[in-house]
Amino acid sequence: LSPNRLSQEEICVSLAPPQFLRVTKQYLPHLARLCLISTFLEDGIRMWFQWYEQRDYIEATWSCGYFLATCFVLLNLLGQLGGCVLILSRNFVQYACFGLFGIIALQTVAYSILWDLKFLMRNMALGGGLLLLLAESRSDGKSMFAGVPSMGESSPKQYMQLGGRVLLVLMFMTLLHFDSSFFSILQNMVGTALIILVAVGFKTKLAALTLVVWLMAINVYFNAFWTVPTYKPMHDFLKYDFFQTTSVVGGLLLVVALGPGGVSMDEKKKEW
Repeated sequence: LSPNRLSQEEICVSLAPPQFLRVTKQYLPHLARLCLISTFLEDGIRMWFQWYEQRDYIEATWSCGYFLATCFVLLNLLGQLGGCVLILSRNFVQYACFGLFGIIALQTVAYSILWDLKFLMRNMALGGGLLLLLAESRSDGKSMFAGVPSMGESSPKQYMQLGGRVLLVLMFMTLLHFDSSFFSILQNMVGTALIILVAVGFKTKLAALTLVVWLMAINVYFNAFWTVPTYKPMHDFLKYDFFQTTSVVGGLLLVVALGPGGVSMDEKKKEW
């Protein structure tokens, strides 16, 4: 193969220090998983420290009685903390992800998130991160379900990566500000371009990494819960937003680590 036929991406990869690539490949998925489960970890701990407040809220909102409200809080606490432990220890990751999917669905109904478009889109983005984690956990597995033949060796994984990428961009749609200031217009244009690139899988790793930097900067600036006294309700709201955004960052880091998958423009370019 002559040098003039090498793509720019192939040249960059060939020139990249091998040691840097090995270190990135080894540690980036661990960082991504830690970021991704951060919101579940924080919420599970919150259930412990705000046990009575959470129980009384559910009991008053749904008139379900003391016992069912207590079961709800206990399920959230054990389900989230247990799922985080399994994911970080790399044991039964698929079951842990399905359990956390259930927690998201349960909280969406229990806290009436279903009727709040902004929080619903953020919960769906969080689900996208879990889909990517499922795809990453399939690296060493043979099938999504035991005994069920797969449609090609990596087909389910590829479609999970596609679904995860598409759901992740919902987080950024909640950050768009529709006003006439130059900064907002510029931010919306750049942000929209990047999320489209991630969704269709074009220049995916670069676009996802750029979104990671941008989202973390926005997160630290707008959700600085540590600057608000703990007795104020705004502290909990900002803390919730901060860790939920960090989880979406974890999903994007998985995109950087794993790539866009087979259902993407980056993959199709190899066939052209």
